[in-house]
Amino acid sequence: MILPKVRDPRFITIRRGGSLTDADHRLLATWAAACAEHVLHLFETARPSDTRPRQAIALARAWVRGEVTMSQARTSAGHANAAARDLRGAARYAAYAAAQAANVAHVAAHELGAAAYAIKAARVAVPGEAGEAAGRHECRWQRDQLPEAIRDLVLDDQRLRNAICWSVFDG
Repeated sequence: MILPKVRDPRFITIRRGGSLTDADHRLLATWAAACAEHVLHLFETARPSDTRPRQAIALARAWVRGEVTMSQARTSAGHANAAARDLRGAARYAAYAAAQAANVAHVAAHELGAAAYAIKAARVAVPGEAGEAAGRHECRWQRDQLPEAIRDLVLDDQRLRNAICWSVFDG
């Protein structure tokens, strides 16, 4: 479970009683899609003909542009999760990252799930101690992609939820 038991109002849109603007919600979704896409090759190497995780990322971006509904993006997340079902390791985590990215349209706090699963995928793709270094490198890359408008929000979210995200944000 990568979502906290109590929802952070900073990740709830203003129209639902939180403080998240639609513009920042879209930035979170865009960043989550970038995180997932950065490790997508780990899935596609294992399942080159399965397009469900790539489609989930595409629909996350389409939601940002207003081209699909939240429900369509969320449905694609379920398909990406199904693609991961019988896999293990980096390929599975990469598909989960794509699913989390698509789910940001529904619940903005899934942004951290996309990042955390991408880091897990990078870690397990490389054996031994080099895997930890790969995870730290992935985390740094993700942070470099953060738009300034949401940077402090995401970094604080990483600090607050690091323990339920397998401590992947320590690096």
